[in-house]
Amino acid sequence: MILDKTTTVRSIECNVINGRKINVKAAINVKFKVYTNKNIEIVNDVGENHNIQVLKNTAIVNSLVGYGDTKSYVKETVMIDNADNLAEILKVNVNLVDTDIKISYNKVLAKAEAEIKILYLTEDNRVVCSKNKIPIVGFIDIQDVSENNICDTSFEIRNMIIKPNSVEEHSIYVELEIQVLCMAYEEKVLNLIEDLYSPLEVLNCNKKKIATVANKQKREENCKLNETVNIPELENSSIVDVDCKPIVTNVNKSNSRISYEGDLELDFILLESENQINTAIRKVPFEFVVDSIENGETLELDTNLEVGENDFVIKTGGDVVADINILFKIDMRNNENLNVIESIEVVENQEIEDYSLVIYIVKPGDTLWSIAKNLRSTVEDITKANAIEDENIIKVGEKLYIPRYVKYA
Repeated sequence: MILDKTTTVRSIECNVINGRKINVKAAINVKFKVYTNKNIEIVNDVGENHNIQVLKNTAIVNSLVGYGDTKSYVKETVMIDNADNLAEILKVNVNLVDTDIKISYNKVLAKAEAEIKILYLTEDNRVVCSKNKIPIVGFIDIQDVSENNICDTSFEIRNMIIKPNSVEEHSIYVELEIQVLCMAYEEKVLNLIEDLYSPLEVLNCNKKKIATVANKQKREENCKLNETVNIPELENSSIVDVDCKPIVTNVNKSNSRISYEGDLELDFILLESENQINTAIRKVPFEFVVDSIENGETLELDTNLEVGENDFVIKTGGDVVADINILFKIDMRNNENLNVIESIEVVENQEIEDYSLVIYIVKPGDTLWSIAKNLRSTVEDITKANAIEDENIIKVGEKLYIPRYVKYA
């Protein structure tokens, strides 16, 4: 089976114990999706056998063309200001942003950028924040993949090394190992036999339910936040950097829209007098609505949030105006269970009685198909005998004449 997992650090807390130990407590969410790709033989044609009544159904599904993964390795030298003689790296944040794919000649080209923020201390006791972007490219081989396919692609940082560069001054060495997983889907129209029977013979049908995916869609929507937060600590300090982490706390779905509620956690890194570093954490609640959704109540969602451009303006009294863009990357799908028929067997040596006619009173939940099947008639004969114009419309309590072909002992 194919395993796709997403790991998210929800919160992390560190405490110093006895002046020489650090206790680390973290809350981590791990989401697993497990797939299997099988070829299943089904019955979708009974030939010219006019005795068999067939109930057909058309299903549009997203069939898995194939999947693959690759590892991309990045080795880069990040330059810092020539005036900075690096003493120590204090903090590193790496985010994968601007992810994209291109499909060509049975290959998927996966692209992204590693957004790296490095907080470091210089030899003259200054704290500096360096920001860089490093391109990432990986090729994934998937047989028969085409430009019309929908691809689910995930990027995960598996290992990283970030250290002062011993070869070149005023630089930092960066090494990343990134795993890229891609699953390609194509849209297929399946003509299925949902049910069948014969008014003249007894048939044993082996039925099966198949779990599959349908109605896959991808949406990207931009959420703009402009909020003012108060940080009294700014009176005697300055902002070195701000880490932004959006967290969705609630999702509401309706037929035409998806509503998100969450918190944007802002972690301000402050530089106080004598180069002491402190932090101030503020949470900004947000709501965001995605409109023009079809059958939204039944959709399964995978939502990834990516922080885009952001700006922080310091006002008087410790107020900070935060202007932040959050990109919502939403994968939508329906999980479908299809009823299919694997095989048909005719039961031999049945005794046939004479043709008969019965009167049936329609009960709640009845359809012409279920009535015809249970009483060994046909939908066509029932509609003719009762002058029914629309075979999908029958009323509870209505009396129907049922031309009955046979009765088995």
